[in-house]
Amino acid sequence: MLLVTSILLVGILAACGTADNKDEAKNGDGEAKKVLKLGTSADYAPFEFVDTAKSDEIIGMDMDIVKAIGDKLGYEIQVQDIDFNSLPTALENGTVDLVASAMTPTDERKKTIDFSELYYSAANMIMTTKDSGIETVEDLKGKKVGVQLASVQEELANKLNKEGTSMTLEKRNRIPEIVQELMAGRVDAAIVEEEVAKGYLADNKTLTVHKIETDEEEGYAIAFPKDSDLTEKFNAELQKMKDSGELEEIIAKWMKSETK
Repeated sequence: MLLVTSILLVGILAACGTADNKDEAKNGDGEAKKVLKLGTSADYAPFEFVDTAKSDEIIGMDMDIVKAIGDKLGYEIQVQDIDFNSLPTALENGTVDLVASAMTPTDERKKTIDFSELYYSAANMIMTTKDSGIETVEDLKGKKVGVQLASVQEELANKLNKEGTSMTLEKRNRIPEIVQELMAGRVDAAIVEEEVAKGYLADNKTLTVHKIETDEEEGYAIAFPKDSDLTEKFNAELQKMKDSGELEEIIAKWMKSETK
């Protein structure tokens, strides 16, 4: 009986040793790499999207930035595709550890989640067809306008309505749905981030854009759960990337590439 028990114990220990060695070999650094679950809404080229012609991998500027920081801190980044309006909830309930999805750190969002420093400055555009006659915010009065649900563009549209624009908002979960509605004539215009809009203009020659002027600073940051120790760690590495020019190189790579 003692012999059988000893054999079983040796077998269990050997199996455990094999699993550990596999992790070590996989990471190449002698110890298991810590994993961070990253939430994003992969419909927002060039920030986060899937180039289905090449693979099913989620790629983009935000992905490169977070993975670069994660690598410096010793983390493996596992990406999850989640509808944009569900990302704050995913952070709060622990489904993901952080979010990088062209998210603007608004005062409302800061009540429940923390943000890194801005890594990118953004601008919003009116996207419409060339024959629509729409060029300014004033031209949106009485029109149907598409916006992404729970986005900063929806907040901007609500603000414009309070100031007297009086447009009807058509809210959708994903940007391609909004563009489809615009191309089909079911909305008159859409409010979309500048670089995202440029990607659609390249393939749709009937579309055009006009910038929405604002006095407020707009930009994107990485989001974390409240009081996460990751915020300070990511901020420190983000600053190093700004100082070294690495961040600027990543941004330039995606702003100059074909994204649609």
